[in-house]
Amino acid sequence: MRWRLFAAVAALGIFLSGCAIKPQQPVPLGKDALTSSSAKSAKVGVAMSELPKVDTFFPGADCLLCYAFASASNSALTKHTETLARDDLASLKEDVAAALRKKNVEVTVIKEAIDLKSLPDIRTEVPTAARKDFASLRAKHAVDKLLVIDMPQVGYVRTYASYVPTSDPKAVVTGAAYLVDLKTNTYSWYLPININRAAGAKWDEPPKFPGLTNAYFQAIEASRDSVLKPLADVAVPEGAPATGAQ
Repeated sequence: MRWRLFAAVAALGIFLSGCAIKPQQPVPLGKDALTSSSAKSAKVGVAMSELPKVDTFFPGADCLLCYAFASASNSALTKHTETLARDDLASLKEDVAAALRKKNVEVTVIKEAIDLKSLPDIRTEVPTAARKDFASLRAKHAVDKLLVIDMPQVGYVRTYASYVPTSDPKAVVTGAAYLVDLKTNTYSWYLPININRAAGAKWDEPPKFPGLTNAYFQAIEASRDSVLKPLADVAVPEGAPATGAQ
């Protein structure tokens, strides 16, 4: 349990240090998002950050003893959470690539997980400017644009006010999907993802928590749909040549 307590304190510190940073606002996926400067279909890399383990989170339990109490009170749920699969999220990268290929976009799937923390930060007030410097990836992967899927939180959230729970647990998937123009380091698309699903009136059903388990897989499916639907709907340049899969 000790590592969870230290993780909670660390997360709180990160949250407080980041309060002054404005959250990135959505950028619509426009009709030219998948084109290059020559108005032809762009070469798009598809990358995904490393998926986190499925876990429980207790925001508001903001002292060590509070978090220890919340962890102990929800230990059965945490134990169950650790058994849940995330395969449908892991396959999203390939599904995104398939959706782009249906639009005759030339796609390169980047097999290794992208380490976003290793990229240099960029401080900017430009609404569509990327917060990380992706320029080094242009030559490395020989692509014009990079579609990134980043899902740093997967599992269940139950809010607390110190020792007191203020909500029932809800299944959550949070993160973002975005398309970066590597020539300008700007977003051609930015989609915040904040999916949550409740189990309904009855959730406390250990050891398998069927209501919350169903909510979890609903949240996974909703997060996938939120990424794939805009890609299915977007137009590409007329006459763009069909390209082979990579």
